[in-house]
Amino acid sequence: MGAQKSIHAGNAKIDFNVDFTHKLCGAFMFHPFRNSGSPLSLVVGSLCIKHPNLFGKSEKLDVLWDKGLCDSNVLITYRKPRPEWLSQQAFVIQHSVSPEIGIHGIPVDNFSRSGSGDVNLCRFSAGVDLSEPASSNWSSKTSIKFEHVRPINDDGRSISRDVQGFPVTCSGGYHDSMVVLKQESRFAKANDHSFTRFSLQIEQGIPILSKWLIFNRLKFVASKGIRLGPAFFLSSLTGGSVVGDIAPYQAFSIGGLGSVRGYGEGAVGSGRSCLVANSELTLPLNQMLDGAVFLDCGSDLGSGRLVPGNPALRHGKPGSGIGFGYGLRFKSQLGHFQVDYAVNAFQQRTLYFGFSNLASG
Repeated sequence: MGAQKSIHAGNAKIDFNVDFTHKLCGAFMFHPFRNSGSPLSLVVGSLCIKHPNLFGKSEKLDVLWDKGLCDSNVLITYRKPRPEWLSQQAFVIQHSVSPEIGIHGIPVDNFSRSGSGDVNLCRFSAGVDLSEPASSNWSSKTSIKFEHVRPINDDGRSISRDVQGFPVTCSGGYHDSMVVLKQESRFAKANDHSFTRFSLQIEQGIPILSKWLIFNRLKFVASKGIRLGPAFFLSSLTGGSVVGDIAPYQAFSIGGLGSVRGYGEGAVGSGRSCLVANSELTLPLNQMLDGAVFLDCGSDLGSGRLVPGNPALRHGKPGSGIGFGYGLRFKSQLGHFQVDYAVNAFQQRTLYFGFSNLASG
């Protein structure tokens, strides 16, 4: 339920994608985030402009704008041509607005959903990405960026505290600023019967000014897939920890689709550390349809109290949770459709819908 269109203007290519489908699915799962009478508030879509030869020397410019029901993101990337054996450079500017439901959201319906906590993040970042040439099964990327984070309420006004009067920034003021050095390393190996993936992210806050954040944030994701006859078994383990300065929005959010199904976003917990395990077994039902059973579990490892203001305790989050259920995976030429039916530890049931790999037209 949407529209896609591509337009060529000289060397540049403009892609439009307007989608109403996510609005319909979201209406069944979440309460409205912002009350707006504008018809544009019901539209979910994206606009992408690509220019392959901006100044006549193969410089590439990409401009991407995404709009969700209650979030938006603008990403501008400029790349200069470099030999393949050298690090590829990209100059990146990004501005986004998104609800901070994972940390400040209020769990409802036995933790199966998370309502708005009236805290949203307005982020601006600018910096450089350096992608190293791929070596064997490994790839890596290094970036250094300036970040400015400003919390706002649902009406768009800057705030320094949540509705209960606790700080939402590390500085205690209306914004946080930082310079972040980030290193990402990825490993991937696959054959006809299995695959192995591992990624490691390390972020270091550099205190160029005395009020800027100093921290080290580590996150890893390890996954393994094995074919068992006609079935396929997938397991993954995600973990992380933060040392040093921390704002509430930097905590690890546990719960929701992509984490522990059966819970709302962040409804399990939010802490300085986290550990989440997922496992799923899929069986082909026919050429286009697969059935799946899954089990998810996660914990903040008792670190929720170490987050400023302890939002997890104030919202009654358990700190650990388990979800299980079953689902269907439908594959077509237009893309993949996924539906999951999950039950959490409080016997509350939740239905998830997902779309992926949609073809562009």
